[in-house]
Amino acid sequence: MTSIPPTPGRELDRWILAQRGPRNALDLRRPHAFLVEEERAESGNIVSIATIFLTNRECPWRCLMCDLWKNSLTETVPAGAILEQIDWALSRSTLARQVKLYNSGSFFDPRAIPCEDHPAIAERVRGFERVIVECHPALVGESAVKFHELLGDAKLEVAMGLETAHPEVLPRLNKRMTLDQFSRAAAFLREHDIALRVFILVKPPFLDEAEALLWAKRSLDFAFDCGATVASLIPTRFGNGALEALAEWDEFSPPKLATLEAALDYGVAQKRGRVFADLWDLEKFSTCASCLTKRRERLQRMNLQQIVAPAVACPLCNGK
Repeated sequence: MTSIPPTPGRELDRWILAQRGPRNALDLRRPHAFLVEEERAESGNIVSIATIFLTNRECPWRCLMCDLWKNSLTETVPAGAILEQIDWALSRSTLARQVKLYNSGSFFDPRAIPCEDHPAIAERVRGFERVIVECHPALVGESAVKFHELLGDAKLEVAMGLETAHPEVLPRLNKRMTLDQFSRAAAFLREHDIALRVFILVKPPFLDEAEALLWAKRSLDFAFDCGATVASLIPTRFGNGALEALAEWDEFSPPKLATLEAALDYGVAQKRGRVFADLWDLEKFSTCASCLTKRRERLQRMNLQQIVAPAVACPLCNGK
């Protein structure tokens, strides 16, 4: 059995690194992934969004649940490389109205996205209605304000990973962030008219199924109390090595599909902002092939309509 992880700090960093497998081979001149999807906008309209998963240096934080390092580099990309990636993707997404520049870390980390590229990046994306980037709360500051100014009429939205509002679980995730720090970063964004999107984990490590739903709800409440306009519910997945090790100690298991559904039901019913369920690899959270397609369709319908839809009745699993 794998050794149990130490308490947060450098020892935990080393433990997390020791659980990893190999990185994927990447081309620093190309995004490692790209897609165009539909999403319900703040206006209520359904809009197309180009999501560009930028290839860049790995995030400096070693979060316990993160697998994004798999598609990252060990060194900072040269100036201009990010621009080539964006140009390549945008040449394939002429109909998109919004754009997400996701980089598996923090857009405002100068070791990930060279600061000298910010003006040229802004020039390429300022024609979109909204530009959405990711950032750790610790790196939210004046660079976000300056980038927003460079965007002209485009609205800037910063996505921050809250993960969970559980005061004991959050530090154990090794995110090196407190709830107060998150609140202060959110307040800074509000002060400068920058929108906030929040990522919330459904069933992070150290919680059972009932606790997972309770804290998904409380985390949604906390996010909207901080001024979020949208929250994304992400079921916690295997795949980074550390979670597999925790499973050996009965400290983690992926959430049931019913827990994700109940969390989305709660969030949408509150009508405090848009709430989306992440549907990637949804089959990994289902134990019933008979009703999976209908349940996926229900979640997608709720993502787009932001109305709680009737639950799917299944005689084989009873919606578990």
